[in-house]
Amino acid sequence: MEERLRAALPDLTRAERQLATHVLQHFPVAALGSITALARAAEVSTPTVVRLVQKLGYKGYPDYQNALRGEVEAMLVSPIAKHDRWAGGVPDTHILNRFADAVLANLQSTLGQIDHAEFDAAAALLADRNRRVFAIGGRITHAMADYFVSLMKIVRPDVTLLSDMSNTWPPALLEMQKGDVLLVFDIRRYENSVLQLVELAVEQGAEVVLITDRWVSPAASHARHTFCCYIEVPSAWDSTVSILVLVETLLAAVQSLTWGETEGRMKRLEDLYARSRFFRRHR
Repeated sequence: MEERLRAALPDLTRAERQLATHVLQHFPVAALGSITALARAAEVSTPTVVRLVQKLGYKGYPDYQNALRGEVEAMLVSPIAKHDRWAGGVPDTHILNRFADAVLANLQSTLGQIDHAEFDAAAALLADRNRRVFAIGGRITHAMADYFVSLMKIVRPDVTLLSDMSNTWPPALLEMQKGDVLLVFDIRRYENSVLQLVELAVEQGAEVVLITDRWVSPAASHARHTFCCYIEVPSAWDSTVSILVLVETLLAAVQSLTWGETEGRMKRLEDLYARSRFFRRHR
């Protein structure tokens, strides 16, 4: 449905294109509510919504929503069911080739639909020394949050990895101030605990940057910036390669913005590594 909507863009009227762009930017969450809520959010009329879905081949908005819900349900499946879907009718080629093709396609799709201005705005938030940065991930994506924090601590101070144990969150939330940044990783199957933390952080005045998948975490409704990654591969598990590339690109952007200070921090760190003989010397 997302691909069909993108393909239709050149033939749409101005209002229909405005609506389609809104739906794509918030896909699929935007179109799961009422037709009135969607029209209001996209700043178009309800007849515009009806005309668009009819151009896409649906009888009306209820028919479009039913199809959309079916597609979303098919995506939010268990690992076992997901493997069964991939196992049927796969090309008779080596898994290395099939997996690499899927990862490269994910990477192209992910980077191709990122708005550059929004990316720059998120990087500026993370680079702002007046804002502390916190990061949290889910059961699988916690590793992404850990990786981000490990490198971000070198780039700038005041960066904290939040534990995936919810009983540690209240003290961390107590320290959050208005304007601090919470970087959140949440991909299917979306975790209620992550959503709960985001809601509490927003109440504290934190700005949320969300990295999710193309089916969009419910936390997106609370995020200032949302980046959607393509993650599906021929495996029982989703791939985090596109997420990792996005994280490393954000780190590079923040490093560029803060290089005047970051260079000094890195030199001091290298000196500490050398004095402590932390790394093995090459012979």
